[in-house]
Amino acid sequence: MAAGKSLFSFFSIVLIPFLFTACDPVQQSEPVSASNDSLTRYVDPFIGTAEHGHVYPGATVPFGMVQLSPDNGTQGWDWCSGYNWIDSTIVGFSHTHLSGTGIGDLLDISMMPANARLDFSKQDPPKNSEYTTTFSHTNESAQPGYYSVLLDNGIRAELTASTRVGMHRYTFPDAAQKHLLLDLGFAINWDKPTRTSMTVDGENRMVTGYRYSTGWAKDQRVYFAAKFSEPISGFTLADSTEIIEETRAEGEKLRFQLQFGNATRTVLVKVGLSTADDAGAIAALDEIPDWDFDAQKENARMLWEEELSKIRISTTDENLRKVFYTSLYRTCLAPVVMSDANGKYKGADGKVHTSEGWTRYDIFSLWDTFRAANPLYTIIQEDRINDFIQSMLAHYDEYGLLPVWSLLGNETNTMTGYHAIPVLVDAYMKGFRDYDVEKAYQAVIASAMQDIRGTDDYREYGYIPFDKEGESVTRTLEYAYDDWCIAQFAKALGKEEDYRKFMERSESYRPLFDPKTGFMRAKYSNGKWKTPFDPQYSSHDFSVAEYTEGNAWQHSWFVPQDPASLIALHGGDEPFVTKLDSLFTIDSEIRGDFASADISGLIGQYAHGNEPSHHIAYLYNYAGVPSKTQDIVRKIIDTQYNDTPSGLCGNEDCGQMSAWYVFSAMGFYPVNPAQGVYVIGTPVFNRVEIENKTGKDFIVIAEGTSSENRFIQSASWNGAPYSKTYITHDMITTGGTLEFEMGKTPNNTWGTSKEAFPPSNTM
Repeated sequence: MAAGKSLFSFFSIVLIPFLFTACDPVQQSEPVSASNDSLTRYVDPFIGTAEHGHVYPGATVPFGMVQLSPDNGTQGWDWCSGYNWIDSTIVGFSHTHLSGTGIGDLLDISMMPANARLDFSKQDPPKNSEYTTTFSHTNESAQPGYYSVLLDNGIRAELTASTRVGMHRYTFPDAAQKHLLLDLGFAINWDKPTRTSMTVDGENRMVTGYRYSTGWAKDQRVYFAAKFSEPISGFTLADSTEIIEETRAEGEKLRFQLQFGNATRTVLVKVGLSTADDAGAIAALDEIPDWDFDAQKENARMLWEEELSKIRISTTDENLRKVFYTSLYRTCLAPVVMSDANGKYKGADGKVHTSEGWTRYDIFSLWDTFRAANPLYTIIQEDRINDFIQSMLAHYDEYGLLPVWSLLGNETNTMTGYHAIPVLVDAYMKGFRDYDVEKAYQAVIASAMQDIRGTDDYREYGYIPFDKEGESVTRTLEYAYDDWCIAQFAKALGKEEDYRKFMERSESYRPLFDPKTGFMRAKYSNGKWKTPFDPQYSSHDFSVAEYTEGNAWQHSWFVPQDPASLIALHGGDEPFVTKLDSLFTIDSEIRGDFASADISGLIGQYAHGNEPSHHIAYLYNYAGVPSKTQDIVRKIIDTQYNDTPSGLCGNEDCGQMSAWYVFSAMGFYPVNPAQGVYVIGTPVFNRVEIENKTGKDFIVIAEGTSSENRFIQSASWNGAPYSKTYITHDMITTGGTLEFEMGKTPNNTWGTSKEAFPPSNTM
């Protein structure tokens, strides 16, 4: 629908003169491609976009606030990121996305090109609206920091980004009309806009505004400033279907259609973001000071090149190289920068705060990432660790507790445990202490002494009774581990009474172990077992589930603080190994009317597609059979990851699925992620080099390793024989060479003595 009279008058006075004056020059240079020695060429952002990977293929920079990516407009679990490989439509390119989560949200500030005026009198679902456009994957490409698609209407869309700015380049067919739709009402899955605003500044070719929404994040706020390379020749502004004849408006679902003249086929847009205010969004635009799209694309690529070069691998298998560097790339997509160009951000208390001298991050998927992604950051993201911890402590200041699952200034309280604690304690133990340590200690105590999420029952009964709280087994096991972490923190700070108290609490898993079945089972508050019991049963109804997104087979192994005691509960090494063997060989049937869809990537009842299983294959080392770890880990690597859109067997979960691969492919994994110890598995590459700031790299050599040659025959550390089945964090950061001799058959002597076992902490 055409703009009303007052809008026409405004444009006659302000915009039409700009059609005849020079505008900012649009730089059109040849696309920059990665050189042959570039690591970014091995990253394929489409890996995992099919099935349940829930990842997005769009443009972003490491840990960037902006994730500019296409949205299919489809409702559903497998569109949590807005995109799934099986789809063939695009309804817009929005600026915020979640990487591999199991709940859908964000997709803020959606923009879509069109070559005809849109009829705003209609308000169709996004999938059926007239600006929906089909596309083919043959006309689509992506690399770190860049996405491109030729839409079936002939418009080419290209996207790149800086930390806080998304940059678009739209190239229209010859003689086509040029329109852009800016849609603040677009939403799928949990998300719903609550209030939106736009202000048009025609003289400066800019639109500013905000989008407030609710969903998984109950109070999300995104301010934006969109600047255009071309003068705007006309526009229509509407709230849903109601036309607004002003240059500033507020409403629930504002939509804004811009029309451009015929001076050029190409229109570029820069969109700056802030969670605090318009000023922060406008200031962000300085990150990209000109209109040279290809230069910014190359800037983004070089940022990724720097990240990927922190770990260099040697292999003749190009598919493995592709999976590894795509995995490493995915570990750098979250958490994201949340403080804006002025240092401001919206806090968990709903107020605007300023981070002075540090960067505020958010999107902490801690139930997932505490296991491997956060320990990986202590190796390759040393410059960010203190800011990560400072961000968690800011959340504590704003909310009263450390984050559980924080989403852009919101506590979602999703998932179990209080797993900011192992992340914080691990960082402290590894020497990251550029924050208020005493406040950090008080924060972990506050989280452990809260009276929500079953913690009061946990303290009263020594476990969480099934008749008091859902997911009672998982909650108990995870709280016990977190309490072990608190105990180590207390001991390091000389707080002996707290150390003893939390070490005692760290054994709360014991009442739930049933020696008759060999499983961790739910108990009532009267101490009796919940019956009937079926270890293959799962329920996704959290109010009645005994386990979180799983069953007894998958959750009964979570005692990473003390695997030796878990082995003793089973009766010793031999019966424990027999039980562990059964996990991988039993049938893969999951029983229950409402079984969790997160149980995927099954090998027997082992479910690699969900995080509770991730440490289990490494437990053989604690029972003296490291060759079984080597065998199973290589099987997981070979069967649960590949370089296709179906290359992830479950939700990526903000880097955890990929971090497992990065660690395991290098040959080791943090079973206890706050211990500073990495348990050896089987190295996939002939050579791995981890860059150290000391100037002496940590090197893993495994000449001749392969799917067939998966078994370690012997090992050496800096030339001396090495028989332990673990390495320490200090070995990595100090630097040195760990070398393995590989073979086709298990060596039943290497790493089998008690002295070789990974340490297991007890009272």
